[in-house]
Amino acid sequence: MQNNKIRLMVIDDSAVYRAWLIGNIGKDPRFEIVGYAVNAFDAKQKIELLKPDILTLDIEMPGMSGLEFLKELLPRNPIPVILVSSLDLKVFDALSAGAVDFVQKPDMTSANRKEFFLSTLMNKLVIGSKARVRITPQFAAAPPLAGMSQPARGNGGIAPNRVLTGRPLSAAANQMVIAIGASTGGTEATLEVLQQFPANMPGIVVTQHMPPGFTSMYAERMNRLCKMEVREAKNGDRILPGLVLLAPGGMQMRVVRIGGGYAVNCVEGDRVSGHCPSVDVLFDSMAMHVRDKSIGIILTGMGADGAAGLLRMRRNGAYTIGQDKETCVVYGMPMEAYKIGAVCLQSPLGSIAQAVMKKLAAL
Repeated sequence: MQNNKIRLMVIDDSAVYRAWLIGNIGKDPRFEIVGYAVNAFDAKQKIELLKPDILTLDIEMPGMSGLEFLKELLPRNPIPVILVSSLDLKVFDALSAGAVDFVQKPDMTSANRKEFFLSTLMNKLVIGSKARVRITPQFAAAPPLAGMSQPARGNGGIAPNRVLTGRPLSAAANQMVIAIGASTGGTEATLEVLQQFPANMPGIVVTQHMPPGFTSMYAERMNRLCKMEVREAKNGDRILPGLVLLAPGGMQMRVVRIGGGYAVNCVEGDRVSGHCPSVDVLFDSMAMHVRDKSIGIILTGMGADGAAGLLRMRRNGAYTIGQDKETCVVYGMPMEAYKIGAVCLQSPLGSIAQAVMKKLAAL
């Protein structure tokens, strides 16, 4: 009988936390815990022997950090990695180095938070075990670690720091609103698209599945790397040319009409399509209020969040783009959107920005 269990290796320097994680995940019949490592050096010696399908990795470890470990491991052995981290900016460095996704470490005094954490982590491990590992660094403008050389850029796609230029946009183009939705792999995919845009783009709204706290750090990092201004959205913020607004973690963000323009409404709410923030919530509001003056983009991610909303956008006159299978970390959300006819154009990640600029130039 073939063993179809997911072979998991846990890397964490805390003996108590490591034992708790292994004990709980080990009860799930979908997983086989093939081993653990107490630090990066221990992990490097065990991975070849244990041959795991996927790793959980703590970022902050003594000796070699999880980030340094990833940069050394993945170019030679592209194993899917799910980060288990506290609120730490290094998460985004690790995602840019090739980690598939991350989960925030729970408050170990809260039974509800521990239960939610385990459910979220195991779901991401199942999806992540089949994910495409992208080892091309996306944060090209970020300085390398001291003593570390920059990895060579791959041949596929467009260099992340390439910026599209062109004629000034028409009045009709400047009235457009662009909405982007993403999940697993989306932190890098969204950045790759935004980095190619010039500063004078129409307003952009983004929903990325991410917990509270991390969205503000993510927005600040993108703001340093993009020509447009990027910030975490606040309730009532106006959508303006040259500005990207990111949905705050733990809140649902909607686009609303205000006078002759648009703003965002950010409020706490129930999960929709399993998420808060939800891409469907954002796209539904675009379909209702912006209609044919909008462009919708659905990027890599597991599940189906955003597919139905993108279809409503298209039916109300929006131009819609879905990332193709070959460039997705997880071809879930774009696949579901494509299957139901929500996508006008399916495109490789590196060509999405050009497709948007071409559409705007035609207005």
